[in-house]
Amino acid sequence: MARDMTDKEILKMELDQLKKEVDTARTPVGANCAETIAYAEEMLPNDPLIKGVSDEKNPYKGDKGGCIIT
Repeated sequence: MARDMTDKEILKMELDQLKKEVDTARTPVGANCAETIAYAEEMLPNDPLIKGVSDEKNPYKGDKGGCIIT
């Protein structure tokens, strides 16, 4: 698509994009990090990667076969 455009058209497109981005609300990185940490700590009790999956909800539990390497 860019190959079909003149340099002027490409610059106009870039300028339009920058005009859109200048209106985007910004927050400090520290505030975003604090929010991310708070969210992760809030979700910690329900995280199956940390807590594990209960036997009732685990479709892979039990004697359904397996692999034995000899």
